[in-house]
Amino acid sequence: MKKHLYLAFNKPYGILSQFTSEKMEETLSNFNLPKDIYACGRLDKDSEGLLLLTNDGALIDRLLNPKNDKIKTYWVQVEKIPTADDLKKLSAGVLIGDYQTKPCKVHILDPVFEIPERNPPIRTRLTVPTCWLELELTEGKNRQVRRMTAAVGFPTLRLIRKKIGRLELGNLSPGEYREIIKSEIV
Repeated sequence: MKKHLYLAFNKPYGILSQFTSEKMEETLSNFNLPKDIYACGRLDKDSEGLLLLTNDGALIDRLLNPKNDKIKTYWVQVEKIPTADDLKKLSAGVLIGDYQTKPCKVHILDPVFEIPERNPPIRTRLTVPTCWLELELTEGKNRQVRRMTAAVGFPTLRLIRKKIGRLELGNLSPGEYREIIKSEIV
């Protein structure tokens, strides 16, 4: 029986959450990761942050099963400054396409923690302020956070996953990973 391996990886912007690509895009294979591990869930190419990598198929199935409501925490930079009413609408769940999202927790990050610049930097407009939100979700539809903030009038400029359950990104720099133990996750 092979030993299970668990890695916390800080996925940089512009990288696919997989090891191969038919379109010659940058993938996880660029980071000298151990062989025979897989991403537990996805972060889209435009998102950054915590990605769990493992060879423990049973854990992947458990964490990805929607019945388990694993909390994922995101820091989201949005255009404009939401009001308390805007945040209330977002936290109640919003309609994205034909899907009603589950309620979530959301608040403005104040003060904003030290967040390194992204390469390439986000687009900025001198006349439009931005702010950072912290969102906690128990589901993970395709581009859900981006679609949720847009649905209430606040387009996402930058998205960083900070936590999956108890597992935190910590001080990993983009492209770095660290070995963890299973009890840090569940």
